[in-house]
Order: sequence, then C-alpha cells, then structure tokens
Amino acid sequence: MYSFNTRIRYSETDETQKLTLEGLLNYFQDCTTFHSEDLGLGVDYLRETKQAWVLNVWQIDVERFPKMGERVKVCTAPYDFRGFMGSRNFWMEDEEGNAIAKANTLWTLLDLEKQRPVQPPQIMLDRYELGEKIDMEYLPRKIALPGEGEARPEIQVMRHHLDTNHHVNNGQYVKMAMELMPENVCVKRLRVEYKKQAFLDDVLYPLYYEADNKYIVSLNDPEGKPYSVVEISY
Repeated sequence: MYSFNTRIRYSETDETQKLTLEGLLNYFQDCTTFHSEDLGLGVDYLRETKQAWVLNVWQIDVERFPKMGERVKVCTAPYDFRGFMGSRNFWMEDEEGNAIAKANTLWTLLDLEKQRPVQPPQIMLDRYELGEKIDMEYLPRKIALPGEGEARPEIQVMRHHLDTNHHVNNGQYVKMAMELMPENVCVKRLRVEYKKQAFLDDVLYPLYYEADNKYIVSLNDPEGKPYSVVEISY
C-alpha cells in the first residue's frame, strides 16, 4: 500500500467549498503516479522502455466530498496482475481514518512501438507489492447505454486536454462529460469506460442520456464509436 497526506486546496473546490469530482480523481491519479515514481517505474522509466499504462475502467464510490482546508490521506494498492492487465484500488480517508471515497481501476500495459498490449516485465511484478482487494461493490466494466442519446455540441481536443502520453488525459473525459450534465449534481458514484485514445485535434461527438438516477455521456468519434463513456449516479 502506498499513501500520502495532503490538505484540500481552495483551487480544487467548487462554489460550496468542497472538493470537486475532478479534484478527487486527480488525487487518485497523482497517488498512483507518486507510487510508480518512488519505485523507479514512473514516467521516465516508461518513456525509456516505450511502454504506457492505459486506463480501461474507473469506478469511484463517494461517501462525501471533503471541505476546503480539510486534511486527508490518499492511498492506493495494486491487487492483481493477469496477463497484460493490472487492477488497482484507491481510497481517501479523513484524519480519523474514515473512508471518504473508494475506487477500483483496471489498466492495460501497452507497447507504444507495436501499439499492442504486453505483459508486465518482471521488474514491475517484483516492485509492485500486491495488496488485499478493498471492501466495496465491484460493478462490471461495461456501461450500458439506455435507448437513444441526445446529441450535444462537439468538442475538439486541445493541447490542455493532453498528458505525458500525448493523448487526452483520463480526467479530461470526465470533465468534458460533467460540463454536459446538470449543475450541482450530488455525485454518489462515477464509472468511466475508456474505449480508445483521443489525440490533439480529434473531434468528440457527445451523446447524453438520463435513466434510473444516472446521467451518462458517451464521447464518440465521427463514426459514433465511443472514445469514452462516463456515468454519474446521484
């Protein structure tokens, strides 16, 4: 298990002075990045070996959103390697150790030269110490789309959407989708299914759905195939 202690910053909060969903996701993403960097398996290592961990699935279950200035602990642990895929949990705790949010993720290790999945090398298997799978509800990776969606304005990928892998960052898809949902949604769960990578100047065509206390946005390519599907339960 890897963790770091931090404090919720004003720049990460919304108009109610609470951490945003994007801010929570960023804390989890930073936590796994810090973990990999401290093990010598971070950005530079992946660049040198021409590999990248590509995220397939997010599931974040939220108990509450912490307030500005609150001190929290952010934690992560991989719990399974199977073939070219790895599974990793995340959680955030308050100062008393109470869970604020829990998350599950599924990743694929990609050979960037051949553009195909590869099994993790032994150095990764040795250094990433597996933890116990945390207690939470684990939902299927596939997100069902209910009926026909409502088309929303297209989105062009800009430079600020990209990360060190030169594709749209995982959190940016969530931010795009949230902009198309009603304001001040009381988020209880986020699920994201990542289908394929979007790059600079690609155009995304969103379809918006509502069903069963959920908002869903499918961010599609011009042929209607999803780059990513984002589901919010409230």
